[in-house]
Amino acid sequence: MPELHVIDHPLIQHKLTVMRIKETSTAKFRLLLEEISMLMGYEVTRDMPLIKERIETPLMPMDAPMLEGKKVVVISILRAGDGILNGIMKLLPSARVGHIGLYRDHETLKPVEYYFKIPREMGDRDAIVVDPMLATGNSAIAAVERIKAAGPRSIKFCCLLAAPEGIEAFHKAHPDVPIYTAAVDERLNDKGYILPGLGDAGDRMFGTK
Repeated sequence: MPELHVIDHPLIQHKLTVMRIKETSTAKFRLLLEEISMLMGYEVTRDMPLIKERIETPLMPMDAPMLEGKKVVVISILRAGDGILNGIMKLLPSARVGHIGLYRDHETLKPVEYYFKIPREMGDRDAIVVDPMLATGNSAIAAVERIKAAGPRSIKFCCLLAAPEGIEAFHKAHPDVPIYTAAVDERLNDKGYILPGLGDAGDRMFGTK
């Protein structure tokens, strides 16, 4: 069965509500997105493998848990994905970073790729793909399809908000990729925006229209 993880921690839900408010400033929106992304990162990375390493404390040696290598790559779907990327990178500062540039054709609602750059060796890496909104699902589906071609060890998709239509489409295309989100909203409008949503995440992050 496809996995859907709704991260309903009270701090995340409170911060998300403030982000939804239309009067919230660009600066505050960016800060809240980064804070939520850090909190969500705890859940997204919960199953990261650990190994035991011999260390010396000030008092004695011990076998202590350490992350098994530095094998994570965080891949941002431009441009709004960088808001989540910044938060997760504070948790995983040694992770590699990839970017995929997609924009949505407003006539067809289909994604158009204009940029793709990820680490060369992906076979032993776990990919976390980030984008604030899973609306129609088209961009996320296209991004994950491109990333799968590089052969990563695993893929997770992390977003701030998801629409039922996007979840259904994504799970149909990629049933093996779990979705992590802070909320599942009601539906999409006829322009492919999530309702009630929070508007265009990229515009609100960067102060554009």
